[in-house]
Amino acid sequence: MATAEPKTQTGQLETWQGDVEALRGLVSERAMTGETMLLNMGPHHPSTHGVLRLLLELDGEEIVTCLPDVGFLHTGIEKNIEAKTYEKAVTLTDRMDYLSPMSNNMAFCLAVEKLVDLDVPERAQVIRVMCLELARVASHLVWLGTHALDMGAMSVFLYAFREREKILEMFESISGQRMMGSYIRPGGVWRDLTPDFLPSVERFLSEFPAIIGDYEALLTKNPIWLDRTQGIGVIEPEEALDLGMSGPSLRGSGVNWDIRKAMPYSGYEQYEFTVPLGEHGDVYDRFLIRIQEMRESLKIIRQAIDRLPDGPFRSNNRKFVPPPRSELGQSMEAVIHHFKLWTEGFSAPDEEVYVSIESPRGEIGCYLHGTGGNKPRRVHFKTPSFMHISALGKICQQYLIADVVAIIGSVDIVLGDCDR
Repeated sequence: MATAEPKTQTGQLETWQGDVEALRGLVSERAMTGETMLLNMGPHHPSTHGVLRLLLELDGEEIVTCLPDVGFLHTGIEKNIEAKTYEKAVTLTDRMDYLSPMSNNMAFCLAVEKLVDLDVPERAQVIRVMCLELARVASHLVWLGTHALDMGAMSVFLYAFREREKILEMFESISGQRMMGSYIRPGGVWRDLTPDFLPSVERFLSEFPAIIGDYEALLTKNPIWLDRTQGIGVIEPEEALDLGMSGPSLRGSGVNWDIRKAMPYSGYEQYEFTVPLGEHGDVYDRFLIRIQEMRESLKIIRQAIDRLPDGPFRSNNRKFVPPPRSELGQSMEAVIHHFKLWTEGFSAPDEEVYVSIESPRGEIGCYLHGTGGNKPRRVHFKTPSFMHISALGKICQQYLIADVVAIIGSVDIVLGDCDR
């Protein structure tokens, strides 16, 4: 039996040169001659917050080039939605940004409602705002805990997840699931608030402000934290806009852009809150922005509780919304209607719409093109994590390899939000 000859040293060198040659134009010329080092960070590095691969070109410890490589978590969610009726597609949106599933629900449902001109009752609007702001706080708590853990502050991680657990229990009480609840539906929400929900929110509102103060006491003036974050990962306002950044990562550079203020949805124009802005555009400013945002979210939640009206929690337009569960045991027509909506779905016009909202990570937009039938022709999401990962190449340049972990944490990426 013939055996393959072992590769010679010359053969190994030619293979290496061939691999580097494919990067010509993406890395510096010094990489072609071996003067700088090419290093893979990920896709299994825990501090990349998912299966993200960064190809780093290093001159000593300084980053010359950073090339993000995505696609390791591709789920085909957008294509799968095109094979689902509009109502069934909601459950798929949960799995994109899995740290804030309700934001995904909201963007998709707003697009569906705009496409078919579906009304949403006032009570449902207020419940949506309340849930979206709770989701924002929960997402920021995961960001804070993991960001601090990446840089060695383990206590913050434990405290942040303790508080997040309270929010997940609230979500479980109204949706039946801690995370992937598909609670926001076209025309409103899945069901009304449970009796224990508002008391739980009230307790959280009374306790959490002091706990945010504890987080700041641990980090805000901590000399080690300041050394690791101040002056690191600086992105100028013009550069941030050119790179398509949004959310806290954009506002950390001082750009006053929040979709809740600029293009209000679900009645956000009726709520009083401040949009925090940074001054230096570094890792530290992006940290402070999210800390302040949690406080602002508490203000919005308090206003939502105070203005919560009575009334239906979902549209009464039976063309698009299933009948209440209470009617199914009393009306054969309701059973038939329910069966037809869940098997055949409803038709949407052959038109296209785009809506965007302010998720915890930034702008999440949904492009939806109907067919005139019960399934969409095309669905596409613009997600903040994809935009921010593409910006990492610029943000990381000229900093040290030890700073990469801090920079990735500061833009708060979720790989499910990127690979769809």
